[in-house]
Parts: sequence; structure tokens; C-alpha cells
Amino acid sequence: MIRAAVPEDLPALHDLAVAFYAEDGFTTPAQTLKANLARLIAAPGVRVAVSESEGEGEGRLVAFGITTTTFGLEQGLYAELEDLFVAPGARRRGEAERLIEDSRRWAAAQGCTALEIVIAPNGADVSHLFAYYGKRGFRDEGRRILSHPL
Repeated sequence: MIRAAVPEDLPALHDLAVAFYAEDGFTTPAQTLKANLARLIAAPGVRVAVSESEGEGEGRLVAFGITTTTFGLEQGLYAELEDLFVAPGARRRGEAERLIEDSRRWAAAQGCTALEIVIAPNGADVSHLFAYYGKRGFRDEGRRILSHPL
């Protein structure tokens, strides 16, 4: 079941985020993830969606997706599915698909003109991700994101 995260989900959501960042090689400290998750759950213009397991272990969080909105000159209001993670034991059951669709519906309801996703290789082969998201309607527009730490 997909639903909006609530503050009571923070401990389980944090555990998933820590596992996600460790798996993908991100170095963001766990305490920073926890503080940022708490702010995201409470923030307007943000959808923190969680997926709960069904059947045995029902109600346990097994996946999450974080979608934010931005307003720009070119596109007006648009959304970015910033983070999407499914716990290893819950993969290949459609969790990611449901979270992507939830993000799409939420972004459309906000009046967004597009839903974007950034694929960060972090030194790994991510060609499968381009194929996966391409099958779900995302197009590679050839843009690159450059970042300047502040």
C-alpha cells in the first residue's frame, strides 16, 4: 500500500534511507539524512511516499519515493522524483512502479508540467536504469547536472 509518510514513520524511513545511501555509495551522514527526512515529511510542495508490506510483516515500510516541486522559467512548475528505493527483500514485486505512478499522479495534481528523475551513476553501470525509466515514459534529454557545494 502506498501512502504519504507521517512523522511516526521517521525511524523506519530513516533505516531505509541509510540502506539506500550505503547501497549506492553516497556519503551523506545518517544524522543529516534523518534531519532532512523530518523536514521533507513536513514540507509543503513535497511528497514523501512510503510503501507498506502486505501479508506477513504487514505495515512494515519496504520502499519510499521522495518527489519535490520547483518553479523555473522554462517549464513553470515541475517535479523531480529525487529518491526512490525499494528494500532488497521487496524488489521485483512492483513497488518501484507503484511509487513512480504515485509520484506522477501527485505531480499532476500539483499542476506540474513534467516529472523528472536524476540518475546518478556513482561509479556504477546505470544503463539498466535508463532502460527501466525509459519504459515508463521518461526521456533522456541529454542534460547534465553540475553541482557546486556550498
